[in-house]
Amino acid sequence: MFTKVLAGVDGHDGGRDAVALAAQLTARGGEVMLAHVYRDDAGPRVRGYDEHEAAEITGSRALLQAASDEAGIDARLCWTDSDSVGRGLHELAEMEQADLLVVGSTRRGLLGRVLLRDDTSAALQGAPCAVAIAPAGYAAHAAGIRRVGVGYDGSPDSEHALMAGRALAIEYDAQLTALEVVSFPAYLFSDPIVADTTTIDELVDRARDRVGSIGDVEAHGAYGEPAEELSVWSASLDLLVVGSRGYGPIRRMMHGSTSRELARRARCPLLVMTRTQRIASDEMTPGSEVVTAQ
Repeated sequence: MFTKVLAGVDGHDGGRDAVALAAQLTARGGEVMLAHVYRDDAGPRVRGYDEHEAAEITGSRALLQAASDEAGIDARLCWTDSDSVGRGLHELAEMEQADLLVVGSTRRGLLGRVLLRDDTSAALQGAPCAVAIAPAGYAAHAAGIRRVGVGYDGSPDSEHALMAGRALAIEYDAQLTALEVVSFPAYLFSDPIVADTTTIDELVDRARDRVGSIGDVEAHGAYGEPAEELSVWSASLDLLVVGSRGYGPIRRMMHGSTSRELARRARCPLLVMTRTQRIASDEMTPGSEVVTAQ
């Protein structure tokens, strides 16, 4: 499904995990690109191959080559400078027309700078492609994808996630399953009589039936807070796929502290099918500050 996959590398364990997941998610015949963003903290200056920039480029190339050699993959190496790692990765992904950006999940590594800062929503919503997050330690125990789960709520974005999950399940000959997380709507608590006639079990049963009506998935329903329930459920999966801007549980999941919790706590790789990726045109504009090398 993913034919041009860009993995963020930073020299920490999170980068190794990202490379391992990128290799796993790249379709046969596809291309893996390893990317490093070195920080431009010096402010505006005359561009050029001055000693500082030359040293940064040499360091990036060496870091990426070592990561490629360690993973045993033939990857293309990409680097750029930016005052934001997230922005730099987005520029690289756009320049290379990547259809997937992969980052690691260690708090001190790439994810700690990209997805666990105050610009969490901007990093996800602004990505020009889908985003995958490798759990901590993934490189040490990466296994095949045998069970693909989708966080589903019936919204267009969760339908997009379901479509992606279905394609991946076919590609990996994996089982496809979906979970809808429900809770009592707030208005029920203002009407005790209505609330008394609706039980948690009934809500969960209805959710499971809605998922089951899709017809080609193993259906699940749960009651509670979406990130918590999806995180627990992810322990039974090899890949969890979600939409980023849906309505209802998925919308709540992918914003603010909940998205950070799921990114940290998911027990399997997390694939976020961003709205930008869903509606983006196939034609992208190359950036002017990006350097790539074979």
